[in-house]
Amino acid sequence: MVASSAVTVGPDHGRSIVFLTADPRSAINVALSRLRFNDSPGEVQIRTSSPECLSIWSHRGPRDRGLDEGLRNEQGRSSDIMLADQRQGLFDSARTASLSSEPVPADLLTIRAPAPDWFRWAISRPRQSQFVTVAGCRIHYLVWASEPAKPAERGLLFVHGGGAHSYWWSYIAPYFTRDFRVAAIDLSGMGDSGWRAHYNSQLRAEEIRAVIAAAQLGERPFVIGHSFGGFMTMKVASQYGGTLGGAVIVDSPIRSPEEEARHPLERPPMGNKRVYETFDAALARFRLMPEQLCDNPFIVEFIGRHSLRRGKDGWVWKFDSEAMGSRRFGEPVREYLQAVSCRAALIFGEKSALVSRETASYMSSMMGPRAPVVEVPEARHHVMLDQPLGFVAALRMLLDSWMRSESAEGSG
Repeated sequence: MVASSAVTVGPDHGRSIVFLTADPRSAINVALSRLRFNDSPGEVQIRTSSPECLSIWSHRGPRDRGLDEGLRNEQGRSSDIMLADQRQGLFDSARTASLSSEPVPADLLTIRAPAPDWFRWAISRPRQSQFVTVAGCRIHYLVWASEPAKPAERGLLFVHGGGAHSYWWSYIAPYFTRDFRVAAIDLSGMGDSGWRAHYNSQLRAEEIRAVIAAAQLGERPFVIGHSFGGFMTMKVASQYGGTLGGAVIVDSPIRSPEEEARHPLERPPMGNKRVYETFDAALARFRLMPEQLCDNPFIVEFIGRHSLRRGKDGWVWKFDSEAMGSRRFGEPVREYLQAVSCRAALIFGEKSALVSRETASYMSSMMGPRAPVVEVPEARHHVMLDQPLGFVAALRMLLDSWMRSESAEGSG
């Protein structure tokens, strides 16, 4: 019989937590997963009576110092205590056990709708599918090398919206490889990334930073985020803006209190419980959220085909409904946007159901007069689906302008 170890954690909003486990190291990791991202303003102490790891561990909340500063014991920096939910499997292995890692057959990923040459060229470009582990969760991302390769590559990272995945960018990314090394992330709980016991913007910010490093996007890369991904981009740019060349927000709505009172945004349902008997039956149910028309059905089909995975009893959507729970609406996104400390820009759709011109004006007032705001004609919320080449042109213009400014400032 293996002896159990008790780890007492405190304070946690006035409560103490005791974990019993055969592995004291696991107990500490579980405790940290509960406390690491609770924004506790003071010091958190973890004590264990186990002779194997008898120590007092402490850390401060994420607003006091960044994740990469580590956890410290009385002797200094720790390298062997896992961060955050490194032991997330103790919580959510049951939820992921029914999901298959078996690749979707290539034939099922091939679009049937007629598509223009520019699109077929883009999705045929070579890319790599890779993973990096962040706080115990495998994070998937796609990488496109610059063509031709450059000795000191500047990078771009694309961040998808809620319930989406990296393949939403796979027909956009190749149009930037002439000048950049490009990557697109699957945030945790979405796409081909792993699932977590809990989700928040601090974890997502660290996922974005980890992919920037793992994908070798170089110094001061640019981050482009759509919708929910735009909010996560604001979070990264507010905390780590000094390490970025710029942040581009794509149709992520932050409304004034007055506009929100007149036209409150509805929270879209993001359930993921249904299992479909066949791939085609599931694909027929694919819809954009918020639901909208799209004049490019080949793009919608392509994305839909990459949005499914095989489950235990059939086909399911590639996102965890817990990853898009109502808790995300409590994020202080206004604070994130106001605190962005790098160049920033907003791109939004002329006919977007989420970002009106009033919304864009309000966001512009928070971003400052030097932040470009670009309205894409005839585009709805999913700007890069509705007007993909217009989106590419707008983004190219922004990035070129920023890089020219950098050169001018450097030479001055």
